[in-house]
Amino acid sequence: MQIPSSTGTLPLVRRLEAVGFRAWPAATVQYDGSWQIRLNGGHPSKRLNTVVPLDPSDAGNLDMRLEKARRKFEAYGRPLIVRETPLMAAALREHLEESGWSVFEEVLVMTRSLETLDLPDTMDHLPGHDIGRFVEAYIRISGADPALRPALAEIISSIKPAVGLFLKEAVENEPQAAVLCVQDNDLAGIMSLAVAASERRKGYGAEIVAAALRWARVRSARTAWLQVVSTNEAALALYERFGFTEAYRHRYWRKGA
Repeated sequence: MQIPSSTGTLPLVRRLEAVGFRAWPAATVQYDGSWQIRLNGGHPSKRLNTVVPLDPSDAGNLDMRLEKARRKFEAYGRPLIVRETPLMAAALREHLEESGWSVFEEVLVMTRSLETLDLPDTMDHLPGHDIGRFVEAYIRISGADPALRPALAEIISSIKPAVGLFLKEAVENEPQAAVLCVQDNDLAGIMSLAVAASERRKGYGAEIVAAALRWARVRSARTAWLQVVSTNEAALALYERFGFTEAYRHRYWRKGA
């Protein structure tokens, strides 16, 4: 099944894809025609290790180009993954289906106007700039592999737009929630939201997201965006309470999924 789209949505998709690339930069970016090939040897994130086709008319020499990309990924020790957005050629999607590929994850890209969003008048959580402290807290909260600490710190350090690192901590400095906000001109991305398992259903996720959105709005951002896996019901419910709505979807493909 094709991701629904219309020609009217394609400029928005292009803009949000571009701002998403800047908000979570890959270590290596190459192009094969309009296909962006993103790779990162230190972090296994799908967003950092994927082929992203960016032109619906670019569908030539598919077998050769996919094999060429596979060899690049193999050199990094990564499986070849293709990210489908409304910008991907229908012929490529059909080729993947016929060649034994399948979708293994679907992600919603959501947006919300900040100009009409009701947020607290005061900012209870100010953004930090200590990347090491944020990474340490995020790993403890999310349960991520501690071995990814250096790679995660390097990714955050590589973000060019303004970054706000938000933490909510208990009195004993025990981290309870974390979120990263990237403010890129009039757009603000909410990323890496995590709430400690023992602290969920207490409103901490909403509290820290509200602080991040207010910070971005003060800095003249007018629209917030985020990406969330379609099966993450708790996160979807939180974002919908803030008024986020779906802009489009993207799907990750791999062979033999």
